[in-house]
Amino acid sequence: MSEVLPAEAELAPTQAELQRARARLDRLWQRGTAFLGTPYAILGGAMSWLSERHLVSAISNAGGFGVIACGAMEPDRLAEEIAATRAMTDRPFGVNLITMHPRLDDLIKVCLDASVTHIVLAGGIPPGAAIKAIKEGGAKVIAFAPALVLAKRLIKMGVDALVIEGTEAGGHVGPVSLTVLAQEILPVIQDVPVFVAGGLARGDALLGYLEMGPRVASSARALLPPKKASPTRSSKKPSCVPPRAMR
Repeated sequence: MSEVLPAEAELAPTQAELQRARARLDRLWQRGTAFLGTPYAILGGAMSWLSERHLVSAISNAGGFGVIACGAMEPDRLAEEIAATRAMTDRPFGVNLITMHPRLDDLIKVCLDASVTHIVLAGGIPPGAAIKAIKEGGAKVIAFAPALVLAKRLIKMGVDALVIEGTEAGGHVGPVSLTVLAQEILPVIQDVPVFVAGGLARGDALLGYLEMGPRVASSARALLPPKKASPTRSSKKPSCVPPRAMR
């Protein structure tokens, strides 16, 4: 009698299939990996008091792109966090700044002085002066687009990449789900990389959006923070499964 293989063994992909799948994935998100300078085009979402040195360095060391959440930090505190993160990883990472922060200009200067390569402007439409200062300082600008009309406006203002984020995401800025937003924006915007975010917790979900055309994917709460991350008492701990692309 022939040997009966366990179901898992029957479904296990061959080495050749794994190599073809990886080559396909690399083609799909090539634009994102080139933009971020990382093996995986996965941009860690910035969560206040969670996206600090431990989580950010863990994401970057795993091949993604970690992002420090500046939140309400003062310039000196942000400079300390950037330095501490750099001591824990030699991989690329960025900083998320809230546009309504009263010391936004000073925070941008801190990032540029620390040679931060990518700055995410969140919490509203970024001021043109902020975008100009970042680009003149040699860093790339990433901004959020909750609608197609704003996506086009941000590109004209000079942003280097966009994030489209549905209502499934924490701290979202859009009124509709990611599936609606993606169908509105992805077929139209070709000038810059587009990261998608909101409710993404599995590798196959990320792949679905990659195949729609953005060639990049963003996921925040899908990335489990290490035990040393420092949430406040009022923060909720992310509890999603890590995306397969990060395994």
